Amino acid sequence: MADDPYEILGVPRTATDDQVRKAYLKLVKELHPDVNPSKAAEERFKKVTAAHDIIGDVERRRQYDTGEIDASGEPRRPTWRPQGAGAGGRGRGPIFEDFGDMFSDIFSGAGRGGARGGGFAMRGRDVRYTLDVDFLEAVQGARKRVTLPDAGVLDLTVPEGVTDGQVLRLRGRGEPGVTGGEAGDALVEIRVRPHRDFHREGDDILVEVPITIDEAVLGGKVEVPTAGGRVQLTIPKGTSSGQVLRLKGKGVRNATTGATGDELVTVKIVLPETIDDGLSYFLSEWRQKHRYDPRK
Repeated sequence: MADDPYEILGVPRTATDDQVRKAYLKLVKELHPDVNPSKAAEERFKKVTAAHDIIGDVERRRQYDTGEIDASGEPRRPTWRPQGAGAGGRGRGPIFEDFGDMFSDIFSGAGRGGARGGGFAMRGRDVRYTLDVDFLEAVQGARKRVTLPDAGVLDLTVPEGVTDGQVLRLRGRGEPGVTGGEAGDALVEIRVRPHRDFHREGDDILVEVPITIDEAVLGGKVEVPTAGGRVQLTIPKGTSSGQVLRLKGKGVRNATTGATGDELVTVKIVLPETIDDGLSYFLSEWRQKHRYDPRK
């Protein structure tokens, strides 16, 4: 049985929906594989996502709180234990009354000649799948198709801003219910493939861009990649290698808050492959008059 989702998210059972959401976002920022690549963090990240899938949904939280489903989202089966007269007692204790009521409910329709009420309806089981998506598909959203083991398919919409390890729920696409019970759900875990240039940190996208020595000294405009295409970035005069420049609103849109992160561009100064005599002479003369030590 899965751990208690309230304990996993670190919130009391009396927590408001907003408190649950904030606790979840805080843990996501701490445990996301792009930030914390350890195996332990990955496993905990999956537990946090699964816990939020239960108590982050109003209806499923109600079902969990009332005992209709367990911590993994599965329906609970009723359990019975002797009350009143013991197992060896001769009297008709409360347990027999409970069983009598249960059987009466199950078979109440049988004597009336109708199928209605004549069977015990049970919800179908949830089924789990994984889906690999590209980095940009996770940022921008996409339409994808999951091929099932029985050669069937599931068409689903990957929402923009989806995170690695996030689970998407497709209502009613799991196993069929028993005797008229509702079908289970399909739970699709998203796996985001790494990108050659981009890295994600929360809702921000990180990228490194090379610039020339003259662009660093004199400033200028350079073209940089973003998730939405290439844009112009202004390099301030006197930019140092390793300096981070920000492109507002060029990050990932957060589906929960509606806010969009930024793109953080780390500048890397790259010297020309060949240092000619003119550059060498100029810098040697310049050094004699403007010597400085950046390591102090």
